Amino acid sequence: MSEATDIAGRDRTAFVVKWGASVIQILGYAGTAFGWTPWNLYLFVVGVLGWLFVGVLWNDRAIMLIHFVALGAMLTGMASQ
Repeated sequence: MSEATDIAGRDRTAFVVKWGASVIQILGYAGTAFGWTPWNLYLFVVGVLGWLFVGVLWNDRAIMLIHFVALGAMLTGMASQ
């Protein structure tokens, strides 16, 4: 496998994951608005994990940091309930 093929595959994966994670997070916001607890939190966790993965693919530390912190806060909150 060439480096160009590897980069193209990674970009395609990042594209699919970032849009899927974005749609899932939007559903999490809708779940919050309509009181779909705890489903809204589950949706948020999946969306945050997706964006954390995109940050890793892009080697973007800012995206990784914000989503790692968000994931930690959500999991801590969920565990304390």
